[in-house]
Amino acid sequence: MDISTDLDFAADPATVYAMMVDRGYQEQVCVDSESLRSAVEVDAPRTWTSRTLPAPDSAARFTGPELTILEETVWGEAGPDGSRDADLRLTVDKQPVSLNGKLRLRPGGRGTTVNLTGELKVNVPLLGRKLEQGAAPAVLAGFRTQQRAGDRWLAEHPQG
Repeated sequence: MDISTDLDFAADPATVYAMMVDRGYQEQVCVDSESLRSAVEVDAPRTWTSRTLPAPDSAARFTGPELTILEETVWGEAGPDGSRDADLRLTVDKQPVSLNGKLRLRPGGRGTTVNLTGELKVNVPLLGRKLEQGAAPAVLAGFRTQQRAGDRWLAEHPQG
């Protein structure tokens, strides 16, 4: 299932990239996701997080009470205008769920937009498509958590 959404940050692309590869920002995303447990690795241009969350009621009977989401992002080089692309891989530990996507960080909006496009896949015969439709809102909500954490990070780290 194809998914797409955008974030819009009030800062230039270089600042938004610096935020995206900042350990404190990644840890704040874990906190804002209401993670029960989390881990963060940052080795720019790569970030990796593990977030254990309560399973949504609709999934808990299949998955158990918790889900661990593993997310890896690897950013490319900056373009002349500060734009960057990244490969994003999200999996749910011990579950047949994955998201392979791209992030596109570009000048625009309030300063910089970050666009997510990707394919969400639940590899379960017969039920996969229905489960993808159920999982998509949670994936998009997780991405919107990055907006809230980012707005706060940018307010706490003024430019210039």
